[in-house]
Amino acid sequence: MNKFFQILAVAVLMVNVAVAQVKWSADPAHTNARFDVKHLGISFVDGEFTKVEGTVETATGTGFNNAKVNFSIDVNSIDTRIAARDNHLKTDDFFAAEKFPKMTLKSISFTNAKVKGKYIMIADLTIRDVTKKVTFEVTQNGGIITDPWGKTRAGFTAKTKINRQDFGMKYNDKLPSGVEAVASDVDIIVNTELVLN
Repeated sequence: MNKFFQILAVAVLMVNVAVAQVKWSADPAHTNARFDVKHLGISFVDGEFTKVEGTVETATGTGFNNAKVNFSIDVNSIDTRIAARDNHLKTDDFFAAEKFPKMTLKSISFTNAKVKGKYIMIADLTIRDVTKKVTFEVTQNGGIITDPWGKTRAGFTAKTKINRQDFGMKYNDKLPSGVEAVASDVDIIVNTELVLN
């Protein structure tokens, strides 16, 4: 009977090792969430959120397939380089930042694409307390490195497109021609450097 318990204990330890997670943190100095949106049908306005926090868990320290991704964005950190525009974007026309100060991103799946260094992430994106499944194309930029200070790092760029009105941003002024003053479709790019904890 003692032998049975010894085997059981070893099996439990092996399972624990198998599911052990490697933890990474987004370096806030090298992480941002950017966006581009068409203005008046003729040009683009871009901006970024400068305060982004994130964690990633992986099964090993050498690969990111099936990673678990959690990011949080401070809506009040929005920066389009024009204070009046930033303030408008924080109102109920768009982000309603006072009521909904955070956007969140939580992965559902993170899988290898057919090209090396490419992944597909399906994630729950929450804006204004509305959660939708969104698909991101993710590129790992340059593999995993050891920086000059001895830390292990990996860099990623994730891209997607959303319809802002799906998330409750109902601002919908139009030109006499019917063209949206601010387009509904928004391109999103997230850049991050992850640091191994």
